[in-house]
Amino acid sequence: MRTQVAIIGAGPSGLLLAQLLHRKGIDAVVLERKTRDYVLGRIRAGVLEVGFVELMREAGVADRMERECLIHDGTRISYGDEQFGIDFKDLTGKPVVVYGQTELTRDLFDAREATGAPIIYNVEGVEIHGADSDAPYVTYRADGADHRLECDYVAGCDGFHGVSRQTIPASVRRDYEKVYPFGWLGVLSDTPPVSDELIYCNSERGFALCSMRSETRSRYYIQCSLSDDPNSWSDAAFWDELKRRIPGEAADRLVTGASIEKSIAPLRSFVSEPMRWGRLFLCGDAAHIVPPTGAKGLNTAASDIHYLYHGLVQMFEDRDSEGIDHYSERALARIWKAERFSWWMTTLLHRFPEQSDFDLKMQRAELEFLRENRAAQMVMAQNYVGLPY
Repeated sequence: MRTQVAIIGAGPSGLLLAQLLHRKGIDAVVLERKTRDYVLGRIRAGVLEVGFVELMREAGVADRMERECLIHDGTRISYGDEQFGIDFKDLTGKPVVVYGQTELTRDLFDAREATGAPIIYNVEGVEIHGADSDAPYVTYRADGADHRLECDYVAGCDGFHGVSRQTIPASVRRDYEKVYPFGWLGVLSDTPPVSDELIYCNSERGFALCSMRSETRSRYYIQCSLSDDPNSWSDAAFWDELKRRIPGEAADRLVTGASIEKSIAPLRSFVSEPMRWGRLFLCGDAAHIVPPTGAKGLNTAASDIHYLYHGLVQMFEDRDSEGIDHYSERALARIWKAERFSWWMTTLLHRFPEQSDFDLKMQRAELEFLRENRAAQMVMAQNYVGLPY
């Protein structure tokens, strides 16, 4: 089989790239290790930057999102008995959109399948060959047979544990990583959100976040030990602990219910450079990970797709390699800014094991400065709604 672009991974970044390329008449084959149902079963973020929303529109898959999404003009931050708002719309003229990653991915799957373009599921043993040559190809096993997919370019959208990053020789690649000494215990419940806006909470008992997926489905998180087992947390224990960490007036109106998903996510900051090796391009978690504080994971993947999509179109339509030649440096310039913002929000809002009394005073001073200073709020709002591509 031959195609112009081989896309490894049918998560939102791979599917978005495939759909954008299809609308430009550029062929792509998507290879996915799991099934469609498995991909849709992964519970992930739901806050979309302005740039991501525009990419969905450009891909022609924004209709349901625009009907069902929640528009958020700001967010709230609490610490101790204090809380304040950050008004994105007032500070930047832009909101963010809340639309669950599961639904976004479903829309992309439906659009891809409507075109009849291929997604090959349950592939095993994927290997990328000749990425540093003019004739790359991908081999894999599916339906009990070995296959070879020849292509012009390979987009590695296969996540942190995928083969794409590992294909780049260790002598070429440099990884940067910070692992945080805690995780997030997250609960999804069919209960109305406690607030119309997200609430980020710095509590002496640890961080908490009140979020949502829709007007009837909520997502809540609390900072926890990495050694915790989600099964050891009963629903009642989770709700009790959440109430201790969020503002009193929010705790009083919190609607609790049975959890429909409960999991613990570790937190890390990670970047692998470069994001291009020959004709192989890394996108999303294959190249970088951010802690979920600040909701940048899905959005950083979208910015990669923006740069790669435009670079490939420039190459196929105009035979101009300028876009793909500078893909890595352009993507990384924005990624490191998103990494900084996610690291800053994480250090601002969490309790660290080694924090001294001085550290806690500095953390509170930073929160109070943010509360009182419009310029500081503007910087936060600009980063939260999304820096320009």
